[in-house]
Amino acid sequence: MADKEEAPEAETEEGAEGAGADGGEAVPRKMPGKKLVLFVVAPIMLLLAAGAGVYFSGLADSLLGKGEGEDAKMAEAEAEPGPSVFFDLPDMLVNLNTSGRRTGYLKLSVSLELGSEEDQVIVEKVLPRVIDNFQVYLRELRIEDLQGSAGMQRLREELLTRVVTAAEPAEVRDVLFREILIQ
Repeated sequence: MADKEEAPEAETEEGAEGAGADGGEAVPRKMPGKKLVLFVVAPIMLLLAAGAGVYFSGLADSLLGKGEGEDAKMAEAEAEPGPSVFFDLPDMLVNLNTSGRRTGYLKLSVSLELGSEEDQVIVEKVLPRVIDNFQVYLRELRIEDLQGSAGMQRLREELLTRVVTAAEPAEVRDVLFREILIQ
């Protein structure tokens, strides 16, 4: 009787194994969570991170051929600057923004580097607006803002921005300091 009991168990085990191996109905297995993250989510995240890196580094534009026309135009513009025309603005004397009793003054002499004679005519027409923009900005400066070469560079950039805005169609290349006196 012991032999009869063991035989059916062996047949069921073999039958179960045989059904899956013979092409019978197999039970689909679910992928565990750790394996799903490791084999599906992680590669997708890596591809997205690599794509973002390529896009933000600017390599995507060069690979796709974008921006070639802009680079050629910029190189052409830099290659042919043409002769410069210099225009002297009147000397300016402004009081600086100080918190103490003592008043600070700034005397400033500036020349503008322009692209052509036509630009000089345009700047002469809007000269009151340029001087007004300079005066309003300079009166808000503190003595600490003008210290060091970094302060002078910031001043140059701010004045250039203001004159370019005021004399819009004219090409203003640079603001040149002739004299700066802080007292």
